Amino acid sequence: MSEGNALIALIDCVNFSAMKHSTQRRLDPEKTPYINHPIGVARILAKEGGISDLATLQAAILHDTVEDTDTTIEEIEEHFGKEVRDIVADVTDDKTLHWKERKRLQIVHSPFICPKAKLVKLADKLYNLRDLEKSTPEGWTEERVQIYFEWSAKVINGIRGNNEVLEKELDKLFTKRDIVIEKE
Repeated sequence: MSEGNALIALIDCVNFSAMKHSTQRRLDPEKTPYINHPIGVARILAKEGGISDLATLQAAILHDTVEDTDTTIEEIEEHFGKEVRDIVADVTDDKTLHWKERKRLQIVHSPFICPKAKLVKLADKLYNLRDLEKSTPEGWTEERVQIYFEWSAKVINGIRGNNEVLEKELDKLFTKRDIVIEKE
């Protein structure tokens, strides 16, 4: 794919995600538009993680569409192809399950997702944890924030070895919160 076509494909992806998330807001006090999150995840991958792979960046932009909008996994494949579909599927929780079960399954399944999905997950957690460092979401206690950090560390421990730069950034956040980091 030419550089121009890749750029158009990426912009199409941002547009698709923006339309799907158009009515959603983050839970921060500012009620940030939700689309800032997937764009931010892709930015972390590209700028900090050195990732230029189109499918990975597209999946980052789309990573919450199936989980949090009316988008189907088939729709992702129809618009963006099987590779992007597979990456998005790997990082999508089954919302029919209780939230505790979804969180448990992320810890269990993350080591077995594809390498590109692991990159998306690293950047997603890094974005979310940085957000939590800046402000506490509405309705969250400091204890809930700490529990999210501890759970995130367990997820990250299962996908280590995929991007040293992003993992070091995550480790800085975990260390700040006195969370034990499991390394091989």
